[in-house]
Amino acid sequence: HGATGKGNDQVRFELAAAALAPDLQVIAPWRIEAYRNEFPGRAEMIAYCAKHKINVQASAKKPYSMDRNLLHISYEAGILEDPWLDAFAPNNKDMFRLSVAPEDAPDRPEHVELEFKRGDCVAVNSQKLTPLEVMRKLNALGGKHGVGRVDMVENRFVGMKSRGVYETPGGTILQFAHRQIESLTMDRDLMHLRDGLIPRYAEMVYNGFWFAPERRALQALIDDTQKNVFGTVRVKLYKGGLYVAGRKSRTSLYNPQIATMDADPTKAYNQDDATGFIRLNALRLKVAAKVHGQA
Repeated sequence: HGATGKGNDQVRFELAAAALAPDLQVIAPWRIEAYRNEFPGRAEMIAYCAKHKINVQASAKKPYSMDRNLLHISYEAGILEDPWLDAFAPNNKDMFRLSVAPEDAPDRPEHVELEFKRGDCVAVNSQKLTPLEVMRKLNALGGKHGVGRVDMVENRFVGMKSRGVYETPGGTILQFAHRQIESLTMDRDLMHLRDGLIPRYAEMVYNGFWFAPERRALQALIDDTQKNVFGTVRVKLYKGGLYVAGRKSRTSLYNPQIATMDADPTKAYNQDDATGFIRLNALRLKVAAKVHGQA
């Protein structure tokens, strides 16, 4: 593989190979000293490609790396190694491939509806789509409105900090809408449990343990939390921003008759019960206040 010896990708590639093909020999040129002596940096590699007429997008005028897949594009290295550099400045607009700058996005907002079935988006604007088609559709819509640009300094698994700039328009819309439909359909404590495990799950994937048994076990739990996540979310896209413009679900746990500030026709909630509820929850605070107040 062509991953640098300083990054996370080398770990991800090789841990995946270890899990799926443990006898496979890995060849990593960036970890071979003779290779690094010939190509100590990006300038030498760009010059080599130019000399041998190898067509690459990197150039002396665009001295940064770009990795792209269906979900996102990441930009790193070169001029981006300076964390003070404004990646979103007008003179850097040509760097981006998936999205326009928010200030260049349309002056009129656009609404998009996402339909979910067991937590998965299955339709956009009432059109049934495959997962591949969903991402392509949302990438186009989000990119048009400048959605999903991120500049961050992250903590690599190998120990160093690195600065990266990302475009993920479709993923940003999908995550936002998914959270909205979950807010209607997921039990409170189940959501809190899942949310508490999200950092651990993200860390596993980030560090390359996709095929590890603990990731599979956690995936099974997360999949189970999605069995009642059905419904549709309407999202407004406007100049880099996302705004919820409506949500509905046949499995919604939100009951407006119970939540109303007016009289509850269901009589499911007796406001008098709140007195004892608050008194019991306040007990430890009162005890602590008396003890510490006397100390």
